Amino acid sequence: MGIFLQVARDGESRCEVVRGGAHGLTNLHTWSILSSTMLEIKNLKKSYLLPDGGDLPILDIPKWTVDAGEQVVVVGASGCGKTTLLHIIAGILRPTSGHVLIDGWDTPILTEAERDQFRARRIGYVFQTFNLLQGFTALENVMIGMTFASSRSDKNRAKDLLDKVGLGHRLHHKPAQLSVGEQQRVSVARALANKPKLVLADEPTANVDVGNQQQVIDMLRNTCQEEEVALILVTHAPEVAKQFARVDRLTEINLTVAQKVAQSV
Repeated sequence: MGIFLQVARDGESRCEVVRGGAHGLTNLHTWSILSSTMLEIKNLKKSYLLPDGGDLPILDIPKWTVDAGEQVVVVGASGCGKTTLLHIIAGILRPTSGHVLIDGWDTPILTEAERDQFRARRIGYVFQTFNLLQGFTALENVMIGMTFASSRSDKNRAKDLLDKVGLGHRLHHKPAQLSVGEQQRVSVARALANKPKLVLADEPTANVDVGNQQQVIDMLRNTCQEEEVALILVTHAPEVAKQFARVDRLTEINLTVAQKVAQSV
C-alpha cells in the first residue's frame, strides 16, 4: 500500500506515493490542498487495442474540472464515451494516459486494490440498472454498501438516507417488492452511504418509468445538495439536462468525439 503526500507546487495540486505500510488507505497521512476543485482531469486519454493491433480511441480530454459541491450534467449520444468517462473517474477503469485528480489524489497511479478503497470512501455511484442485491432489504442494501469502506455499518444513517429519499416506510422490503423508481432511490441512498465527496450518476432515469423520472432527478439533486456532495450526471435526455445550470457536451470536451463529428460533416 502507499502513503500519499499531497503538496502544492506553483499553484498546482500534486499527489505522490511512497510505498510502504500494510493497512490500506485507512492509515494514510494526507495534507489537504486548499482548493475548491473536487475533480480535475488533465490530458486524459483512453483507447482500446483492436485485434489487428491498432488503437480504438474513446476519450481525449485535455482538461476538465468540477468544483466541490457543484452539479454538472454531461450530455452526448449513446456510444460517445460517457460511461467510460464515469468508470475512469470512479477508478473502475484505468486511463491509457493522463491524470484524474479527485480531492487532490491522482487516482490512476493507485493499484486496483487502492482504487477500490478510495472509491468506497470518497465516491458514490448510481448505476443505470440499480445493482441492488435481490436477497436483501432496502435497509440492508444501504448498510452493505457501508461495509465496503469500513468494517462497520451505521444503521441510523442508512435509515436517515432512506427516509430522505422517501422510503422510510419501505426499509424492510426487498427489491422485487419495490417499484423501479423506488429501487433507483435505494441506489441513491446507497451511493451516499459513506459520505462521499463526489457522486457519479450514469443515466439514472434510463430504466425508470416516465412518471417517476422527475422524482428521481429531484431527489438526487436535493440529497446531494443537502449532503454537500458534488454530482456528475450523464444523460442523453434534454428534459433532464435543461434543469442544471451547467451542461457540458462531450462533443466539446472530448476531442475524439469532436474529431469524428467534424469528419462526418
